[in-house]
Amino acid sequence: MKELINRLNNQLETLRPDYYQTLKSPLNDSEIELLEEKYQVQIPNDLKELYKWKNGQNHDCYEAFVNNSMFIPLEDVLESAEEFTSMIGSDFEIENWWNENWLPIFGNGGGSYICYDLGGIFTGDKGQLIEYWNRDNDRNVIASNLETFISQLVQYYDNIKPEDFDEYFEIENLVDFPKRFIVE
Repeated sequence: MKELINRLNNQLETLRPDYYQTLKSPLNDSEIELLEEKYQVQIPNDLKELYKWKNGQNHDCYEAFVNNSMFIPLEDVLESAEEFTSMIGSDFEIENWWNENWLPIFGNGGGSYICYDLGGIFTGDKGQLIEYWNRDNDRNVIASNLETFISQLVQYYDNIKPEDFDEYFEIENLVDFPKRFIVE
């Protein structure tokens, strides 16, 4: 994972220098531990590595990191997950409309997210990435894990010419993904 993140860092610094400047400073181990204690959650190692690289992007930057979504700072991720989880059974009455095992790490600014799934909902595969749409009932698993997703992002940057870059690109066409699920 560290090698992939290093490659991604170099790609963003070269291909998207203005966006790269909006990425926040990395978190260190003790900062992550404090957040884990505060929010009573254990952050998996691959997700820690991502936040030890950069802690999301600045709040005043609306440019997409991936899949038309911004990279959310870790404390905001944990705060949002806690808030959404508190709404289960009241605002969220449909099972798995939101799940307490989801961490919304990338967001589109309109209430929809790509979530890191701590519990492996629907498939049993912990660490998968799942789409949460605040107005729609599809909950598609878009990658088996964060490393695979970042690997596809790195591959995208390896193959795109700078003049062809469009910030609304999507990482898709992963083998056997997306896996489609509907909650009702």
